[in-house]
Amino acid sequence: MAEKKVPMRTCIACRAEKPKKELIRIVKNKEGEFSVDKTGKLNGRGAYLCDNPACAQKIIKKKMLKSAFGVDVPDEVYLKLTEEFFGKE
Repeated sequence: MAEKKVPMRTCIACRAEKPKKELIRIVKNKEGEFSVDKTGKLNGRGAYLCDNPACAQKIIKKKMLKSAFGVDVPDEVYLKLTEEFFGKE
């Protein structure tokens, strides 16, 4: 029996290719709302991020979600990511 193909995705910060289940998905839905998708099943455009604080810090510092989604991303989204990875500061 053939092995099941594992979907691979690329982290937007470090550009490492990893299995989809190992990455965190950030989603922009049709209404323009952003959210962290831990299930990987929410509708919308997704960008993937390693579960690594260094990668999170890089996309927050350089505001890399703007290029991933092609739109301006509100600061609240970066604040939410900061809380997600580093706790409330």
